[in-house]
Amino acid sequence: MKTRFSLVVLLTVLAMIMAACGGAATPAPAPAPAEPTAAPAPAQPAQPAQPAAGPTGTITLWHAYGTGSAEETALTQVLEQLKADQPGLTVNVLQIPFDQVFNKWETEVAAGGGPDMFTVPNDNTGNQARAGLLAPLDDLLKGKTDIFPLASFDGAKVDGKIYGVPGIIKAVALYYNTSTVPTPPATTDELLQMVKDGKKLVINQNAYHNFGFWGAFGGKLMDDTGKCVADQGGFAEALQYLLDLKAAGAEFQTDGGKADTLFRQGQADMIINGPWVLGDYKKDLGDKLGVAPMPAGPAGPATPLAGVDYWHVNPNATPEQQALAVEVALYIFGPKGAQIYADVAGSPMVAKGVAAKDPLVKAFADAAAAGFPRPQSAEFGNYWGPFGDAVTKVMEGQLTPADAVAEACAAMNKANGK
Repeated sequence: MKTRFSLVVLLTVLAMIMAACGGAATPAPAPAPAEPTAAPAPAQPAQPAQPAAGPTGTITLWHAYGTGSAEETALTQVLEQLKADQPGLTVNVLQIPFDQVFNKWETEVAAGGGPDMFTVPNDNTGNQARAGLLAPLDDLLKGKTDIFPLASFDGAKVDGKIYGVPGIIKAVALYYNTSTVPTPPATTDELLQMVKDGKKLVINQNAYHNFGFWGAFGGKLMDDTGKCVADQGGFAEALQYLLDLKAAGAEFQTDGGKADTLFRQGQADMIINGPWVLGDYKKDLGDKLGVAPMPAGPAGPATPLAGVDYWHVNPNATPEQQALAVEVALYIFGPKGAQIYADVAGSPMVAKGVAAKDPLVKAFADAAAAGFPRPQSAEFGNYWGPFGDAVTKVMEGQLTPADAVAEACAAMNKANGK
């Protein structure tokens, strides 16, 4: 019985194969003899398959990643992959020091020049967009934004228009050396006590790296109308806390490179910094590197300023160049390029489907999620000068925290006509 069943199956399969091959039950009649024809033309050699058409042209871009940094390495690798995938594209790259890149872009674009595109954090997106120094991208991005979360465009949205392609989420957190700080401080009191007990903390002396302390001490920068209300509480207390850290032995640095070196060489146990140095810190500390949120204060969690790096496009470029720049930006910060950034530089990326294999990368993504989204209002643009001066004057003993905050808030409101 089993043999008969197997034979039936075999015959059935064979019949199916014959049918698929066009076999017939009866032989077809022999074809009629063909009429004589002219000699066939010689066979042409097979032509190689043509690559799929892709964008072609030349793009010039600027970035402000540190020379030799992990972020610069990541961008280089992404552009190499772009060249392999789109051989018709040529990308010319120029590195501009971070402390010069905004001014250089604004100066050159205002004069009718500049590169096709550049990438920076959204520190000044609102002011640049309102000044006509960035191209709106809404039409060029139609049907192409589904590779990003919709909210990731908010940081480049000014007066309802989109001015950038989103990439790297950025907010500062507390780096620590696990060999000397096995458990990071969870509160500002714990951090202060650690410094008093001899742990070395280095802090960048500016209004950006310390922004998270404003919220930790209950401060609010602006009300709903854009008026500065920092003098109503929280800010002076946060500045006093920074003074207390300094008195306990913390080192405040105005040179970010020197601050990095102190931590990377083991001369500091902790530093507050962002994900842009994660890849570099890992080169030196390896598995001794830890990342934790900025310590919570008496009023609640720290709220570091949360921003995003975007690619922006030059409004002076031709429509064709603008479209090409957007395609390049979508590739660099899209899933393929973003994965390279995450793997090489440890950058937390917004693109969908990018896996953060390193838990330290996830820690920075969490820090950004808990942070204070960087406003793009004209009023916020006038925060930096007055409050940068306030931090400097307090740390150098020129003003008390309360007086420094009152002066900064008044200057900000004057600049904003409030």
